[in-house]
Amino acid sequence: MKNYADISLNEYLKKYFGFDSFKGNQEVIIRSVLSGENTFVLMPTGGGKSLCYQLPALISDGTAIVISPLIALMKNQVDAMRSFTEEGVAHFMNSSLNKAQIIKVKEDVVSGRTKMLYVAPESLTKDENVAFLKQIKISFYAIDEAHCISEWGHDFRPEYRRIRSIMSQTGEGAIIALTATATPKVQHDIQKNLDMLDANVFKSSFNRANLYYEIRPKVNTIKEIIKFIKTNEGKSGIIYCLSRKKVEEIADVLKVNGIKALPYHAGMDSATRSENQDRFLMEDVDVIVATIAFGMGIDKPDVRFVIHYNIPKSLEGYYQETGRAGRDGGEGQCLMFYSHKDIQKLEKFMQGKPISEQEIGKQLLLETSAFAESSICRRKLLLHYFGEEYLEENCENCDNCLNPKVQFEGSEYLLLVLEVVDTVNERFKIDHTVNILTGTINSMIKSYEHDELELFGIGRDKPPRFWNSIIRKALIEEFLDKDIENYGLLYLTAKGREYMENPYPVEVTQDREYEEGEDDSMAITPISGGKGSGACDEELLAMLKQERTSLAKKLNQPPFIIFQDPSLEDMTIQYPVTLDELKNCQGVGEGKARKYGKTFVDLIKSYVDEKEIVRAQDMVVKSVVNKSGIKVFIIQSIDKKIDFKDICQAKNMDADALLYELESIVNSGTKINIDYHINQVLDEDKRDEIFEYFRSEAETESLDEAVEALGSEYTEEEIRLVRIKFISDLGN
Repeated sequence: MKNYADISLNEYLKKYFGFDSFKGNQEVIIRSVLSGENTFVLMPTGGGKSLCYQLPALISDGTAIVISPLIALMKNQVDAMRSFTEEGVAHFMNSSLNKAQIIKVKEDVVSGRTKMLYVAPESLTKDENVAFLKQIKISFYAIDEAHCISEWGHDFRPEYRRIRSIMSQTGEGAIIALTATATPKVQHDIQKNLDMLDANVFKSSFNRANLYYEIRPKVNTIKEIIKFIKTNEGKSGIIYCLSRKKVEEIADVLKVNGIKALPYHAGMDSATRSENQDRFLMEDVDVIVATIAFGMGIDKPDVRFVIHYNIPKSLEGYYQETGRAGRDGGEGQCLMFYSHKDIQKLEKFMQGKPISEQEIGKQLLLETSAFAESSICRRKLLLHYFGEEYLEENCENCDNCLNPKVQFEGSEYLLLVLEVVDTVNERFKIDHTVNILTGTINSMIKSYEHDELELFGIGRDKPPRFWNSIIRKALIEEFLDKDIENYGLLYLTAKGREYMENPYPVEVTQDREYEEGEDDSMAITPISGGKGSGACDEELLAMLKQERTSLAKKLNQPPFIIFQDPSLEDMTIQYPVTLDELKNCQGVGEGKARKYGKTFVDLIKSYVDEKEIVRAQDMVVKSVVNKSGIKVFIIQSIDKKIDFKDICQAKNMDADALLYELESIVNSGTKINIDYHINQVLDEDKRDEIFEYFRSEAETESLDEAVEALGSEYTEEEIRLVRIKFISDLGN
């Protein structure tokens, strides 16, 4: 093997990447790879993992085989490498390539031109690829996102566990395994599976000091997200959701509200998915709404916020996804919306999987839920989970530290927890321990006869949430630990036994409680603002009515043609000061806003300035409502002069519902022509008489007043039809 011990790595770093110096452990990791030793790298997102195998690949003889889980990730990294070096030095080989492209890749590899070949683990199993790799000189194997190997990892993929056996067929070589997220258990599992327990291990600190962590209750979530993004206008961000449907819905709502956003999920065709990713990287859009696959290896250093609409399945997933914020060391806000209903949904998704997989999944979910509900410093909890101690009491950069809850002296409760764990011989998990303390009887308690223990129910005056927080504190203080090999059984540490013998005061903070909200609908109630908190501003309403009357006289039209009373009332709640904002008010569409709106928004703006009214900064959230599809269908059908009965039959609605939709359409400013229907059901004289009533006599658009004035020879339906025509012809 070639000796690389004496080469100047800084020269190569400058030559290929343009950097003057290495970050953290990069240089010693690269020397480990170049010396042909197995290497395990645990480095948080943004720490520069990719360079740890890219630079030695460029220096070494042969081709490095880089095993990577995602096509998008491979493409992004290969594109990045080609920008540093010449074409052909890096290639990927996966299902996205056609035959001609695969031939070209193989030619470049065989010629020795290609220094890095990215492959998916699935591609390694194909016979033709195994045969091809046997023909080439392999410098080493790099396994990116190595946590996929472990059943305890947050993104376990069974095909990753076959990598070692495939490598023994394609040719031996040193291995570098890299991940941003691995607990001690996951790390051991990775090394054992790859047969590299002798590896040089390099761990960087998990602490990302620039990231701010906050968790909010999942109530009015869409409104909260839009308000947050508007407050951070122009900044790049990622919103993570669990389902493809939710990704599409949220992206649509953001776009409707003037936010440059695009969706990204595996259900989209690859061309659209790649285009959306590229537009985000090129800053054509500010926000990507995505399932968790998005972002793996995406080298965008200036993502300023990561929002989790749904709670992730594990703390590893949460840490990796939030780690995509602030990779340049700048601002990175991490916001998660938490609801226990999301936990229940995720547990439901696990049903049908093997029991061992369900147990692991539940343990990971419990950790995430505990993290969300805890009042302890978020940073301290995260680092503790990854086996790292955070020595500061207060990080000053998470919601728990900036808004601390009152602490209390908890030694009495800690001792009770430790005593219960000791009494049951350290053979049970957190939930069972809590059930003993609170006196909760279930089949497991009865089968072990723990309801007969002297300690059973000793803490029933406190809720389970309280005891969960005490156990979490015991874990943080290292009085207790969890046996991961046995699905999280609690056991006493030496420090815990010492504490039982010689207790001392320990301050404990009770867990947070999160309000539950129904937040699956994208139909958003408008946000009201101003001094009325949803009630009309009577002074402004009088001014708006006066303005309407004045304009009506000038145009020789009834006042209700311009804006109806509910529209004016909504204006006094919303305080719109632009035509765009006015369009969000009830019964005001684009047509009406453009035709009549300017004098009204000018009046409201003057009023707001004079009274120094603080409007709701989050403005009105426009929703993507399914009914809009019905309205579009009705408008298109009327343009084609489709019979009203056929329209009703197509949308399974009655005549009254159709009239209601037509009234809604014209009241918001859209012009339609229903003369073809009116001429079928109403003679000309009756039509003209109703029309003239609304033009000359009516003071309001009231149907009751019209029926009373016109008399019993006119039906409500006839009056409504002509009123629709009248508002459309004169008002729109």
